[in-house]
Amino acid sequence: MTATPNPQPLLSIRGLRKSFYGIHAVDGLDLDVMPKTITGIIGPNGSGKSTSIDCLSGFQAIDAGQVLFDGRDIGNLPPHAIARAGLIRTFQTVNVYDDMSLLQNLMQAMVPFDKAGWLDDLLRTRRLRQAEAEARARAEHLVALIGLQRYAEAPAAILSYGQKKLLALAAALMPKPRLVILDEPVAGVNPSRILEVEEVIRQLHAAGETFAIVEHNVDFIMRLCSHVIVLVGGRKLTEGDPKTVRSDPRVLEAYLGIRA
Repeated sequence: MTATPNPQPLLSIRGLRKSFYGIHAVDGLDLDVMPKTITGIIGPNGSGKSTSIDCLSGFQAIDAGQVLFDGRDIGNLPPHAIARAGLIRTFQTVNVYDDMSLLQNLMQAMVPFDKAGWLDDLLRTRRLRQAEAEARARAEHLVALIGLQRYAEAPAAILSYGQKKLLALAAALMPKPRLVILDEPVAGVNPSRILEVEEVIRQLHAAGETFAIVEHNVDFIMRLCSHVIVLVGGRKLTEGDPKTVRSDPRVLEAYLGIRA
């Protein structure tokens, strides 16, 4: 019987470094995200989580190291090129168009990926009309998936903060990315809404989506993720399944100052 080859990482980071005024925010970081997984990235304040995802998504220049996405070097590509390659990220601060409906918000998220040009827009060509129809169908599907279809045509201004977080997640999924990096998806969200966000991510993962989640809410990460990576001082402290990571004395020390 032929052995099944081990899957290759969808995202692979090696020796990532980023400094600000001589201070190492990320100091030789190595990590992998495997396809069709939910990978959690945790660490105390100042551990380099946000800087790391800023670097790998093109929002900060990399000082050194390599970022491979599906085998392609995307290090220091601009954000729009990384997004077009299939790696989409959300942000801690939710940005939605309050005066637009939920469907309009989601369709707007597709504009940078629209293959129709200015001439198509001017002439209202068949290609443009088809792209708009496909974007609307995708938006309607995602609004239903996040449980907000009753607000589909309402302005986003009426949504709660947690609902806007769900809308931002749906917007990230509009271009059908291969990897979604969620930056603090439940920060500032009430407990009941956290469970809604968790269930949406579970459904999407069951449908084949790959996620990497940076989050301070450790319980959320431990419930949701199959693999957890812990950062401290811009480096990887440890990684493994939630049970192993939670019981690691180095993690307890990093978070609570408790020595085993």
